[in-house]
Amino acid sequence: MLTGKQKRFLRSKAHHLDPIFQVGKGGVNDNMIKQISDALEARELIKISILQNCDDDKDSVALALSKGAKAELVQIIGHTIVLYKQSKENKQIELPKPNK
Repeated sequence: MLTGKQKRFLRSKAHHLDPIFQVGKGGVNDNMIKQISDALEARELIKISILQNCDDDKDSVALALSKGAKAELVQIIGHTIVLYKQSKENKQIELPKPNK
């Protein structure tokens, strides 16, 4: 689970990224979840765009993608979802330590 400070940090990192996936009329499927998992392993932080013709609402799409890819939902802004998952082999992003 990410803290508010960590989410702020990740949002600032994601600001400059372009969406690399689009969810459209077909909605979320197993193939898309696998590709997103692979992309998260390579990049750790990705943006996903939800197209206007998507039948599902953005909250359910975000939930399905984050659960399916076992990733943290960082942000939903407009029709864009930001997901984060720490990479096993290719760790690039050092999160701020949570205050205790």
